[in-house]
Amino acid sequence: MTLEWIPAPMTVCQLKSIAGVDIDRPWTFISRTDSELSLCCPTADAPDDTLSREDGWRMFRVAGQMPFTLTGVMARLSGALARASVPLYALSTYDTDYIMVKADQAARAEAALIADGHTWLGRVTGTV
Repeated sequence: MTLEWIPAPMTVCQLKSIAGVDIDRPWTFISRTDSELSLCCPTADAPDDTLSREDGWRMFRVAGQMPFTLTGVMARLSGALARASVPLYALSTYDTDYIMVKADQAARAEAALIADGHTWLGRVTGTV
């Protein structure tokens, strides 16, 4: 698979409400369940009023659109990262899958995925 780094440093938050969240900003992911409201967004766009917040993430995605019939994408990516002991935070959209790793693990994640046969449109050392 071809992967690409998203240039912005990312933050994951738990929120009381989406007040103050600009959902028109790129790389903004909101999730609501019966028990929580979560936000993943560029650190610069994270609201000040959060229940909990963790900064220091880097995000990459599978380049291009993926059909819903495609299987094993997240399993292959997460498996390669697990073998390299790199924790992850996974997200998906209609078109593709995204994975976040802590910034201090980004180069290690990139190397593990290259070793697993994946290619990068941009390298962590050159584009983020």
